[in-house]
Amino acid sequence: MSANSFDARSTLQVGDESYEIFKLDKVEGSARLPYSLKVLLENLLRTEDGANITADHIRALGGWDSQAQPSQEIQFTPARVIMQDFTGVPCVVDLATMREAVKELGGDPAKVNPLSPAELVIDHSVIADKFGTKDAFSQNVELEYGRNKERYQFLRWGQTAFDDFKVVPPGTGIVHQVNIEHLARTVMVRGGQAYPDTLVGTDSHTTMVNGLGVLGWGVGGIEAEAAMLGQPVSMLIPRVVGFKLTGELNPGTTATDLVLTITEMLRKHGVVGKFVEFYGEGVAATSLANRATIGNMSPEFGSTAAIFPIDGETLKYLRLTGRSEQQVALVEAYAKEQGLWLDPAAEPDFSEKLELDLSTVVPSIAGPKRPQDRIVLANAAQQFALDVRNYVDEDDEAGKESFPASDSPASANGVPTRPTLVTLADGSSFEIDHGAVTVAAITSCTNTSNPYVMVAAALVAKKAVDKGLTRKPWVKTTLAPGSKVVTDYFDKAGLTPYLDKMGFNLVGYGCTTCIGNSGPLDEEISKAINEHDLAVTSVLSGNRNFEGRINPDVKMNYLASPPLVVAYAIAGSMKVDITTEAIGTDTDGNPVFLKDIWPTEAEVNDVVANAIGEDMFNKSYQDVFAGDAQWQSLPIPTGNTFEWDPQSTYVRKPPYFEGMQMETTPVTDITGARVLAKLGDSVTTDHISPAGAIKADTPAGKYLTEHGVNRRDFNSYGSRRGNHEVMIRGTFANIRLRNQIAPGTEGGFTRDFTVEGAPVSFIYDASQNYQAAGTPLVILAGKEYGSGSSRDWAAKGTALLGVKAVVAESYERIHRSNLIGMGVLPLQFPEGATASSLGLTGEETFSVTGVTELNDGTTPRTVKVTTDTGVEFDAVVRIDTPGEADYYRNGGIMQYVLRNLIRN
Repeated sequence: MSANSFDARSTLQVGDESYEIFKLDKVEGSARLPYSLKVLLENLLRTEDGANITADHIRALGGWDSQAQPSQEIQFTPARVIMQDFTGVPCVVDLATMREAVKELGGDPAKVNPLSPAELVIDHSVIADKFGTKDAFSQNVELEYGRNKERYQFLRWGQTAFDDFKVVPPGTGIVHQVNIEHLARTVMVRGGQAYPDTLVGTDSHTTMVNGLGVLGWGVGGIEAEAAMLGQPVSMLIPRVVGFKLTGELNPGTTATDLVLTITEMLRKHGVVGKFVEFYGEGVAATSLANRATIGNMSPEFGSTAAIFPIDGETLKYLRLTGRSEQQVALVEAYAKEQGLWLDPAAEPDFSEKLELDLSTVVPSIAGPKRPQDRIVLANAAQQFALDVRNYVDEDDEAGKESFPASDSPASANGVPTRPTLVTLADGSSFEIDHGAVTVAAITSCTNTSNPYVMVAAALVAKKAVDKGLTRKPWVKTTLAPGSKVVTDYFDKAGLTPYLDKMGFNLVGYGCTTCIGNSGPLDEEISKAINEHDLAVTSVLSGNRNFEGRINPDVKMNYLASPPLVVAYAIAGSMKVDITTEAIGTDTDGNPVFLKDIWPTEAEVNDVVANAIGEDMFNKSYQDVFAGDAQWQSLPIPTGNTFEWDPQSTYVRKPPYFEGMQMETTPVTDITGARVLAKLGDSVTTDHISPAGAIKADTPAGKYLTEHGVNRRDFNSYGSRRGNHEVMIRGTFANIRLRNQIAPGTEGGFTRDFTVEGAPVSFIYDASQNYQAAGTPLVILAGKEYGSGSSRDWAAKGTALLGVKAVVAESYERIHRSNLIGMGVLPLQFPEGATASSLGLTGEETFSVTGVTELNDGTTPRTVKVTTDTGVEFDAVVRIDTPGEADYYRNGGIMQYVLRNLIRN
């Protein structure tokens, strides 16, 4: 029950239903607040308990100073938690482990349940092994179940063992698309109360639901577990960046072009740790699908959230996707009553402002390794010619023996070239070179939730087929929609056969290529690429293109709209300027240009209007949690504690609570620490967290081999996230990681100073030696450490490797928070200082003093870092809130929650 200090409790009548609400206008200053802060204000009013959430907190938010730097801590209680299976499995593993720990400490294990609704969508496990055939989908699903049976049995057990926990089974859709199409409430109803739908999710792209006016963002799995168990999210009232939209998109430009433009603008402006909120007349002209596409990319520009207010477009989408008329009426009535309804002419109080005229957006792609590196499509071939030089050894080009190669110069038109002959198993042959598009994937929640770009892609395929065009034979083409609704409207519009003929057969309903589940290339193509060090490319309609992420054979990755993915599959190379050069030849031998197969806006809108209806959503989601016969037939254990299989290589009991006592152990200073890795700028959690394929000659591969797993059954790191032994071995093991302690290496290598001569070693092996010697470890890093993702394993793996502190120039929000949640101390170099400017090589021994001040209930602003070489500096302590300090004192967030659970 709320303390209701502001007499805000009231009643809202909608039709025959009556709801308790908490009125925002009871708080002075609330009317001028941005939409997102109004949502937070309601949250505080409703959860005010006089202790963690007080009247002073509410007044502080009502009196928010838009120009001040964040300093006021508040406790945000999300209405629900959403997960996907890669990040969700460890959550459920930890909940199951907590039940046992509670039992061992004398509590009732059955009390460990989500206190907020928790929903998990299995979407990250399907791999595009099979493609280009009509049975690719069924074959991939079969392979998926074969690889993931243990994990799926565990999740099915969780579905039965935990209260308020639901699982959307495999083969249904992508979590964020399922969220906006079905799970999101926009206005939540629980216990007779109506309040804004809010959430945290174990995937950074949780922000896609911001397009529906739902405030939520990605957090680490450990933070999500705490939220499920009733712990509020500790946060500072953020700065809010107002992004004004004016005008309308021109014909020929897509939501993807728009979001790449916005990503570039906001990354350049700097929005890490801030809310972004869209306003202005252009918002009303932006479809809900486009809003969701923009919200989805929030992690790519670095903001916590990227939200749109509620308006008529929101209601239209809720109706289309099958929400009840009562729910739609409630959303409208609640939003208008609480001042949450969009006023296109309003200018709320924002911390900073940007503006974009939608008519200035032009066709674009982004790459070759970051989402914010936008390239105007007309300049793409020219930019590739410059960028490819970073991926090839030009000095070696002329003398490199081919496969065999044709007698071509090493550089054509100034572009490095290494034409290489490939002969496939069926006897067909062709030549590939640097820039060859080897993966063309319509994939990812970002764009497959948007019917306009999906229909555009299908129409490009139709027009191309009509002209006799085909994809190039070296291109792996895949279609992985975010929900079954997509294939339904393709079928209804008669467009599926054209996608199939172009090679874009359905491979699965899941994330596939965007998360590294692109599957293997043809064996002969892969062999040619690797033997001749070709810088080949992928083009995907995703949100991530970081190095080493998409496919181990592919060095350069480009984000593009779905119709451009089809076009590049036909062109076959990034060297082709598809805006001016022919991308193929028709049946009469005439050149075909992109403009010849590009659909008009009217054509796209006509298909969307006539092929998509409410009935499709009702059909797809009417029994979404039940699953198919294969899911329902999985055998599962019974009981409220899990029966761990000691032979399992997928799900193992983690060591987080081993030896844990009810009383906390005092925090200590760090002495005699060694550097495990010295890293540069923009090291992402993709570099840190295990992802993608598991190679046989790595520590993780060796572990699986030793446990009797055949190489063909290794599966991906993501699928094995429930096994800490695999995940520790894959932490800091990305094939593109450059550890400056071990110059000349790429991948998970360091130098091991426990061995004479400090030889180069696998990071995992060195970590084991350091831990055996009792030596604590630190990480040195540059700017934006831990960019862009909420993967909990980036922090869990770091902690389990024995790392006690990270010293970086700056952090991305989620990873810094997750480090604290795992008991790792995040420190920051003094303003203007770097590891290099301080003369640090990574070979030093480090000590950190002043940490013990935390035992007194306060958080030191800085601590003293010294080395055995005489370097000394004051590092800024990045424990930003009292709540985070409590987690760190307890050794981590899970230990904190567990102790409180037992005490209460």
